[in-house]
Amino acid sequence: MANPTAALRDARANAGTGQPAQRQPGAESWAQAYVASGDLAEEVAKLKAGEGKPIVAHGGAGFARSLICRGLVDECALLVQPVALGQGLAVFSELAAPRPLKLMSSRAFPGGAVAQVYRPA
Repeated sequence: MANPTAALRDARANAGTGQPAQRQPGAESWAQAYVASGDLAEEVAKLKAGEGKPIVAHGGAGFARSLICRGLVDECALLVQPVALGQGLAVFSELAAPRPLKLMSSRAFPGGAVAQVYRPA
């Protein structure tokens, strides 16, 4: 398993340079890691236009919203926690029209959380 501290340090060092993160021992996935900067939705669109393996983009609600409204999300993994907060950030709020989704998988966990994977229908 890679040292997450070293991986994060490497990613931060390369942020905005367009250079891939350095491969960490035992973590083959870091060999193709890329740290984007600037307009992140634009960066993801460029990556999607190229060749390569699937893109995994992690980020907060605003980042997810920007990718969803531009049609850049091919699969959405949602984790529903058994807590009613009464507020939160909507990731689908900027859609111009409803976008049907197809449930690909669902898994319930002992603590009550449910992981659901959807793709555009």
